Amino acid sequence: QVQVVESGGGSVRAGDSLRLSCTASGRTATNCAMGWFRQAPGKEREFVAAISWSGGNTYYADSAKGRFTISREKAKNTVYLQMNSLKPEDTAIYYCAADPRWGVTVVIATVEQYQYWGQGTQVTVSS
Repeated sequence: QVQVVESGGGSVRAGDSLRLSCTASGRTATNCAMGWFRQAPGKEREFVAAISWSGGNTYYADSAKGRFTISREKAKNTVYLQMNSLKPEDTAIYYCAADPRWGVTVVIATVEQYQYWGQGTQVTVSS
């Protein structure tokens, strides 16, 4: 079992930055591939960024490339999503996901492949 907790959301203006944090805890938390997803009102949950357990591989949605950076601090079982140049269309609830089943170098970009999810943190970007 893995527990996932996000933090760092908030309300900002277009062009501002935010850093989200996600900490995984539990018996297999140290072996997890992790990712960030978001869900805007009335829309499906969509992939944002993912990082392998090793931290050596990352993958981004096109909407995140060049603006967002995912990183992890393995000693703390924590993953970060640095979001720069935020836009109103980035407004959503951001969810962190974790899964220990996929190996040390694998990045996972689909909702269905993640076993454990956090409760989400709201990000609101005003124009």
